[in-house]
Amino acid sequence: MHDKLSTLTVIVALGAGCSSPFPDTPAGPSPSGSGLGGGFGGGAGFVQTGGAPGVGIGGSIGTAGTTGPTPIGMSGLYNEAVVVSASPPPPLSGGTLTVISHGRKAAMSDPDRDQVVVVDLDTVTIAAKVALQKGDEPGRIVEDGAGHVHVVLRGAGAVMTIDPSTGLVLERRSVCTHPRGLAYDAAKNTVHVACAGGQLISLPADGGAPTRQVVLDDDLRDVVVDGDHLMVSRFRSAQLLVVDADGDITARWSPPPLTATNPTPTTSSSGVATFGPAVAWRTTAAPGGGALMVFQEDQTSEVALSTGAYGGRCGGIVRTAVSMHRADGTGWTLVGLPTVLPVDVVSTPQGQFEVVSASTSSPTPAIIGFTNPSTLAPVDASCQTNMPSPGVTITRTLAGTTEGQVMAIAYDGLGRRLVQTREPYLLVVGNQAVTLPGESMKDTGHELFHLGTVGGVACASCHPEGHEDGHVWTFTGLGPRRTQSISGGILGTEPFHWSGEMTSFDMLEHEVFDKRMSGPQLMPEHVQALAQWIDKIPEMKPEPALDAAAVDRGRAIFQDPTVGCATCHAGAKMTNNATVTVGTGDAFQVPSLLGVAWRAPYLHSGCALTLEDRFGGCGGGDLHGHTSQLTPGDRADLVSYLQSL
Repeated sequence: MHDKLSTLTVIVALGAGCSSPFPDTPAGPSPSGSGLGGGFGGGAGFVQTGGAPGVGIGGSIGTAGTTGPTPIGMSGLYNEAVVVSASPPPPLSGGTLTVISHGRKAAMSDPDRDQVVVVDLDTVTIAAKVALQKGDEPGRIVEDGAGHVHVVLRGAGAVMTIDPSTGLVLERRSVCTHPRGLAYDAAKNTVHVACAGGQLISLPADGGAPTRQVVLDDDLRDVVVDGDHLMVSRFRSAQLLVVDADGDITARWSPPPLTATNPTPTTSSSGVATFGPAVAWRTTAAPGGGALMVFQEDQTSEVALSTGAYGGRCGGIVRTAVSMHRADGTGWTLVGLPTVLPVDVVSTPQGQFEVVSASTSSPTPAIIGFTNPSTLAPVDASCQTNMPSPGVTITRTLAGTTEGQVMAIAYDGLGRRLVQTREPYLLVVGNQAVTLPGESMKDTGHELFHLGTVGGVACASCHPEGHEDGHVWTFTGLGPRRTQSISGGILGTEPFHWSGEMTSFDMLEHEVFDKRMSGPQLMPEHVQALAQWIDKIPEMKPEPALDAAAVDRGRAIFQDPTVGCATCHAGAKMTNNATVTVGTGDAFQVPSLLGVAWRAPYLHSGCALTLEDRFGGCGGGDLHGHTSQLTPGDRADLVSYLQSL
C-alpha cells in the first residue's frame, strides 16, 4: 500500500482562462520556430437547454514556439528506457470501474492483462482476481441485484458473470461481435448490452439466453437505464437514442453545435470557429434521471495550417465537453473543459461532477471537477471577452501517484474518490492506494499515442480506441479530408495520408505529431516505438454475413478484371499502396478495405454516407472501378462482400 497522496487542488474561475492544460510542458517544434506555445485556455462555456444560448471558452493561444529537440515535459519519457511490449496493451477506452457490495468493494476490468480485480474498500486490499482468456479485453462492468458482477468482453464478443465474493465465473454468454456498453435494469432484473453493430441485447441477470434483441442505429457505445426507457449513446457522433419499453427509438438527441469567436487570424477569414459533437467517450446515469455524457467536440469550420500547426481556435481543433440530457428534453452542456481524452465522468456525493483525463501528459490535471451548472447563467462566447458566471469554478486535482493514464473514476459508500490508473497499475482510494496484481504492461508507443500535447490534442483524440472519429475536416488549401483509419497494420502501406505525400512513418510523425499537433520532438527510438504499437492495433472484426451467397457473388464481382476493384485493392491488406486518380478530385492514396464496413462516411470528403452511396454520384464513376454496368442486385452483392472484409 502506498503512503498518503500528495494532492494539489487549483481553483480556476470559469472564463478566467489559463495558459495551458499542461503548464509545465513546453511547446513542440514548428516551422520557423512558431507554434502553439501556450496551449488552450482554461475557461469554459455553458449552454442551458431551452434557455438563452451562451457558449465559449476562455484564455488565449500562445504563438512563441521552440526549435530543436524538445523534452516531453514532465512525462519523463526522455528519462526512461523505451519499452516495446511483447503483448501490446489495447488503446484506452475508460469506464472500467464500479463500486459493489453496498459501497464496500470495487470491481475493475483490466483489459491490459485480461483479468477482473475486486478490492475490499474497508481494508484497501485485493479480495479476488479473476483470470480471463487472452484477448478477452474486459470493459464496462456492472453489479446486479444478487451481488454478481457482469463484464463486457470486448475482444471475445461476450458478457461474463462473476461472483465477486469467491472469484468464480458463473457464466459466459456470447452476445455480438463488438459489445461495448452495459447497464443493469433492477426493475426487470435484466442486463442490457449495447453493441457497435447497432444491436441492443437484453440478458436475464440470473443467466440464460437473451430475452430481447433489437437493432438500433450503428456505433452504439453506452446504455443507461432511465425509468421505463433506455438512453443509448453512439460513439463517434455523441448522439443519444431514447428507447422505449418496446425497443423502439422515440427520440434522437445531440449536444448543440457551438461557435466561438476567434481572436487570432489562424482560422477562417470570418474569425469564427464552429464545433460539432464528436466522440462520446463515456455516458452514465445522471443524478435525478437522464444521462450524463462526456464527449469531444471537433472543429467543423475551416482549419488553417498557416503556422504549420492546428490551433488558434481558443482551444484547438478538439475540445472536451459534458452534457446532461433527460428524456423530457431538458438538460445542459458545459464546453471547453481543459483536458484531453475524457474517458470517464462521475457525479460526486456533494452534487458536483468530475471528468478524468487519460492523457499521459504529466503532471496531468487528471481530474477536472465542476459545480452543477443546471442553475448557472450562460458565459459569453467570445474568447477575448469571456465573463465568468458568479460562483462557477473548475477544480483541477493533480495527484502525485496518478501520473500515469487514468482509466476510470467512482465514489464508494464512504464518499471517497476511487481512481483506477495504469502504469502504475493502482486503485487510489481516498488518500491511499493499492497496487493491483499483474506484470507491467508499459509500452512507450501506447503512452505516446495517448500523450496530450500543448495543442490540446492527442493521437487518440482523432483516432479513439485506435480507429478513427469519422470526422471530415476542412483544411485551408486542401479542402475536405476525412480522418483516416490507422488500424489493421499500417507499416508496409506507405506512403501515408490521403495524397500520399508522406513517404515514411518518420515523416508522418514529424509533420503531424511534431508540427501540426505541437507535440514534443521525438527521438528516433520513440518514433519507432510509436510505429510498432500503432501497427499492432487490430482492425475491427466484420459482422457475421447474413447472406453468405450474396457475399460470394460480391467477391466474384470484386475480383472480376472487367470491374477492376481488385486492381488497386489487392494483397493481404487490400491496397497496392499507389496514389491514383479515380474521379473524386485529386490523386489519392488507395486505402485498405479491411474493416471498411465500420468506417462511414466514405471517400476523402465523406460524401458517401454509406457503402451504397459510394457507387452514386460522388464516387468517381467508372474511373473508380467500372461499375456503371452493374445491376442494383450486383451492387448490393458487392456491398455485402465489402461488409464482410
